[in-house]
Formats: sequence, C-alpha cells, structure tokens
Amino acid sequence: MYTIKRAAEQVGISESTLRAWERRYGVGATQRTASGYRLYDGRDLHALGLMRALIDDGWPAQAAADEMRRRMASEERRPAPVDSGAEDGDDTAALIRVAAALDAPALGALLDRQFGAASFEAVADRWLLPALHALGAAWKSQQITVAGEHMAAHAITRRLSAAYDAAGDNLMGPRLLIGLPPGARHELGLLAFATAARRAGLSTIYLGADVPTAEWITAATTGAVGEVSCAVLAAPTEADASAVREIAEALRAARPDLLVAVGGSAQESAPPWCVRLGHQVGPGAAFLAERLAAARPT
Repeated sequence: MYTIKRAAEQVGISESTLRAWERRYGVGATQRTASGYRLYDGRDLHALGLMRALIDDGWPAQAAADEMRRRMASEERRPAPVDSGAEDGDDTAALIRVAAALDAPALGALLDRQFGAASFEAVADRWLLPALHALGAAWKSQQITVAGEHMAAHAITRRLSAAYDAAGDNLMGPRLLIGLPPGARHELGLLAFATAARRAGLSTIYLGADVPTAEWITAATTGAVGEVSCAVLAAPTEADASAVREIAEALRAARPDLLVAVGGSAQESAPPWCVRLGHQVGPGAAFLAERLAAARPT
C-alpha cells in the first residue's frame, strides 16, 4: 500500500493533482486508514498511471478518466489464454507470444498496460522500439508467422495513429515534413517520432512510407503547405541509405535554407551536413524542437 505522497511520486504528478482527480473525476484511492488517510494499492497506481498517460497524449481530463475506466474494466473482463509476462516484466517476450498465438485481446491488454504506465516518449523508447526489433527477429527466425507479425504491427500502428491524432497539431510551431524514402516501408519508428514531435510543439505533415524523391521536392516547395522549416527522413536499414542521400541532396538543391534531419538505424550514412536525431524519439524530438526554435526569427 502507498501513501498519497508515495503514490504521487510513483505516478509522477503532484499530491494536489491526485486530490483534484479524486474530487472532480472520482479517480483515486480505493481505501483509507481509520484516520481517513488515503491508501493506494497496485491497481490504483495502474489506473492513475493510465489516466496520466492519456492526458499526456492530449485527452481532456474527463475523457481520460472515462477511457481509463473502460480500459480497466476491459482488462478485468478479458481472459488470459497466453501468459502476458506481467509478473517478470518481460513484455517484449509477451509481445512475441501473443503474436505467435494470434491473440488479439491479449495484445490489446499488453499495449494498454504499456502505454498506461508512463509517458508516450518513455514507452516508445524504453519498450516499443526495442520490442519491434525483437518482433522482426522472431519473424525472421520463424518463431512467429507473417500473419502474427502483421497482426501485431497493425495493432501498434493503430495505437500510434491514435496518439498522433490526440497530440494535435501546433500550427504556430515550426513545420516539419516527415516521411520515408522510396522503397522504405518500416514506418512505426517514424510515426512514433512524428507523435513525439507534435507533443514537443512542432507542426507536422506526415508523408508516411515509400515517398518518391519528386514528391519530397513538391512538398517542400509548394505554397499550399506553408513554409516548411525541416524535412525529417528515416533510414531504417542500410538498404535505405542511398535513397535518403538522394532525397537530402535534392532537397538541398531545391531549398538551400531547409534543415534536413535524419533518424533510423542507418542515419550515419546520410550526408554529413544533415542533422542526426539519434535513436530515441523523445530526446530526438526535443532536440529538434530546440534547434528550430533557436533558428526562428522572434
């Protein structure tokens, strides 16, 4: 059991916020001592963490409280035919197990638990991106089928798309083009970065996967999208590196003033004048937001 002070520390919010959530939305401690002090158990902390994550993702507080209750009730009703791995914390192994079993309900519970436990950026960097690498390796080693890999990837895509929409678009912020080069289709890491960029106060135009070079130039130079400050490309594999270099050079020729930033496993293969975003979406988005803010005229 946790006191309100300890619960606030665990969830990462203030004690006054905990009291306000309980007073306004009925979200809080389920038990009290004989003296009336609040006591929080593990389920309470899970609910509070989920509500905080939803609010961080842009949900209004009342809607977040309602959605939290829906997800908590769904978890309690759902059977668990595949061990979720919650006891040892190995949710990466759990992801592979549920994908192998084509267990969509267990996959939904796993994603609910992960994205309800911390901020979007923390979950993406600490668990999601490494877990996606493990999922790909499991497919290559035939631990899971193509169907299982596709089921997991589409479920994660839907979750990331919802977070991207919930983050909203700061139309007053520096505007980014975000996409992959021709032939590149591994966009989950890029979509996670686009979401983190929105949450960092940037305006984003998400182009997605397999974007031809000519379309990059059109998007960067057309007046219809407003003045684009930066183009963000990803090189998920070494096979994508030459296409990224081609687009970067073409953008530089068309828009010498345009900042070009590159992420992904093969980002070091980009031209030396490109900005490297590193391998974590949270710090990468924060760094880019600071860089663009510093370059903006006041």
